[in-house]
Amino acid sequence: QVQLVESGGGLVQPGGSLRLSCAASGFTFSLFAMSWYRQAPGKERELVTTITSVDNRKSYADSVLGRFIISRDNAKNTIYLQMNNLKPEDTAVYYCYVRITGRRDYWGQGTQVIVSS
Repeated sequence: QVQLVESGGGLVQPGGSLRLSCAASGFTFSLFAMSWYRQAPGKERELVTTITSVDNRKSYADSVLGRFIISRDNAKNTIYLQMNNLKPEDTAVYYCYVRITGRRDYWGQGTQVIVSS
């Protein structure tokens, strides 16, 4: 019954911004680190960013460092991805992800981000 539901994707011009959301349910959200991945057409799925459960430590792929910010709101069981100064190479389907100990990995359905002029 674990569910991850992304929203907020769309079409944006280079240099623009988007904020993605991932609403989680079916597990104790505050106990787990959460991640965003993305997959561009013809490319492998890649890890974009992760936020830990307790101390809110954040890590970012070099390609997005300084432009993207991950955050979480445990009261709302939601993580966010603020994407600034978007580039055409950011075009991808973005996926919310969690690895739940003793169970399995879970993925959201994905939300499309297209950066184009």
